[in-house]
Amino acid sequence: MSQLDKQDPRTQFPQPPYPPQSQELPGGTNAMDPKPDHGETSYVGTGRMPGYRVLVTGADSGIGRAAAIAMAKEGADVALNALPEEQEDLEEVRDVIGDLGRKAVILPGDLTDEATCERIVAEAVSTLGGLDSLVLVAGHQKVNEDITTTSTEDFDLTVKVNLYAMFWLCRAAVPHMAPGSTIVTTASVAAYQPQTRLLDYGMTKAGIITFTNGLAGQLASKGIRANCIVPGPIWTPLQPASYDSAEIEHYGEGTPFGRPGQPVELGAAYVHLAGPESSYTSGSTLTIAGATGMAL
Repeated sequence: MSQLDKQDPRTQFPQPPYPPQSQELPGGTNAMDPKPDHGETSYVGTGRMPGYRVLVTGADSGIGRAAAIAMAKEGADVALNALPEEQEDLEEVRDVIGDLGRKAVILPGDLTDEATCERIVAEAVSTLGGLDSLVLVAGHQKVNEDITTTSTEDFDLTVKVNLYAMFWLCRAAVPHMAPGSTIVTTASVAAYQPQTRLLDYGMTKAGIITFTNGLAGQLASKGIRANCIVPGPIWTPLQPASYDSAEIEHYGEGTPFGRPGQPVELGAAYVHLAGPESSYTSGSTLTIAGATGMAL
């Protein structure tokens, strides 16, 4: 079965309860049970991004990995970014894309550093021969139940990864982008429904939406589009790395579909907004949250 087959969304993917599990941030795919579906075999491409050159951040796992694989299956060459300690996962994604006959290059780097963001864009342009789409998925969250015990260091890290890096990468990428190019950012339903234990995370995700909407207006005169995807609860390594194992056993169980989303379920949305078929879509947000964001 693929994303093109009609299925019951309630039972299409594994439902909780899941085995107890926990990880340290940033987390990794191979330690998860069940293992997330990124579309390695379940996503079928139909030629929607032929010859596109794309840079994807957070491409080692979760949503970023699914977006990178989907775009490669649609005909794109992809530059893959994640933290240096996530190199092994990046290599897995590179191999999946290489087996498709597409070009994939690994560009590890810590996005909290301005010079690193600029280097990653420059290397993506150099190795791919240009840049048609910038897809920003990398994000950081850390649970803290009480603002009085939230350190400045933790707050700063969340803001640097989620907001500063977005600004630095977009600023570096735009001069290389021709008319018809695209930027896709990634927010969260936490932007509208903030968890009290993730104050800084929700704040940054709201900022991503506002930034993207404003950027779309600014770049319209250049023929460049910018849009934002707003995921709900998705089964990625960030979850067992953020919450205790008892909570992970039932992660997504309380959603209307009775399960969290799988990364592959967002792949087609990134393809749609990054590729040419959404030519009149800019400054938009697309919520993919299994009915948890119905009022958004």
